[in-house]
Amino acid sequence: MKELTAVKKKDYSPVLTGKGNDDYARYMGTDTLLSLQRTAEERLHRDEMLFQVVHQSTELWLKLGCHELADVIEFIEGRVYADATALLRRASFGIELIMNQLEMLKFMTPWDFQGVRPALGNGSGFESPGWRNIQKNGELINQAFENLIAERKIDLILLYKDQRNSPLFELCEALIDWDEKVSLWRTRHYKIAVRTIGLNTIGTKGTPIEKLTRLLNTHYFPTLWDLRTQLTKDDAAY
Repeated sequence: MKELTAVKKKDYSPVLTGKGNDDYARYMGTDTLLSLQRTAEERLHRDEMLFQVVHQSTELWLKLGCHELADVIEFIEGRVYADATALLRRASFGIELIMNQLEMLKFMTPWDFQGVRPALGNGSGFESPGWRNIQKNGELINQAFENLIAERKIDLILLYKDQRNSPLFELCEALIDWDEKVSLWRTRHYKIAVRTIGLNTIGTKGTPIEKLTRLLNTHYFPTLWDLRTQLTKDDAAY
């Protein structure tokens, strides 16, 4: 009988460089990622873990969102409407995810938050790099969109009345969806803050909580919102 040739087993040992015992840990950076939260010895209150995880994961989703939005700007400038729309929808879903995870903070009682609050120092959500970049990208996208409308002399009223299945129409609606999601997040964030520290109170940076309400009606794409008003007036005129 012929001898059976031994089958050489494939070597699945780590091949990537970096910290970690395996390639998953090395690629994902889990050793570093999971060390970013305060240890039990460092925490002033056990709910610091909840508070940090919610906000740190928010920063990650916002980082991804800004990554997508940077390409949206290029696609709008290059008149590649379908690709811009696809990435806007992805960025919008990211905003939806961070809005939903705010609900986790409801499981921290108002009194428990008072135990967490000293650990924050003078830190404030207004200092979030993710949200600052979202605001910056929103303004840049609006500028790219306004330039597009002006350069191509696009009549948005006619677009919305006659070209409702066109790639440009889909882009406009994706812009509105993203803008709306950001506004809804601000609203939910304000409600969670009020639920936690109450009305007529001062935030960690010395800012009255009512200041958050001034942001609720901020829109990144005023032309598209004004368009809806004009369509309603046009309809009423008939």
